[in-house]
Amino acid sequence: MSTRLLISALVSVVPLLLIIAYNDVRYRRIPNPYVLAILVCGFGLNATFGGVNGVVSSIGGLALAFGLMFLMHLVGAMGAGDVKLFGAVGAVIGLHLVLPTFVVVVLTGGVLAIVFSIYSGTMQTTMWRVLNILIGIMPGARIPRYEIPADRRLTIPYGVAISVGSVMSFLYFRG
Repeated sequence: MSTRLLISALVSVVPLLLIIAYNDVRYRRIPNPYVLAILVCGFGLNATFGGVNGVVSSIGGLALAFGLMFLMHLVGAMGAGDVKLFGAVGAVIGLHLVLPTFVVVVLTGGVLAIVFSIYSGTMQTTMWRVLNILIGIMPGARIPRYEIPADRRLTIPYGVAISVGSVMSFLYFRG
């Protein structure tokens, strides 16, 4: 990312990410209008600063980011709002930064999961499920699918991890 694109992205996208993180913690929902605003910002910024190549990078970033999170959604590890949010972030950061940002988001999410499982008293259950998922991705094994708990306070607001991890990635990688 060029410095001007980075600053423009931070100024336009960070306030939206803060609103999304708040909504995800408070209501366990990621409002679609804010996700759409991030997506539009991503395409607009990349078109402005990168022309056709910027738009192509946004499309690639959207597709790869959405695909990575959709795979996690299929095993029940992500909600649909998280998938859409990371796709929109992919449109902002472009194709070349999706994988490093994904790693940062997953690590941020891991820390968040540990904090929330300690806070909610579900550490043992959480670790057992993580182990079952890791075993499930081995050849010949079956990945378990876990239902969303009725008490939504026991879910992890992954929009926070996506928001924090994306901003950290914006600042660290800069393309």
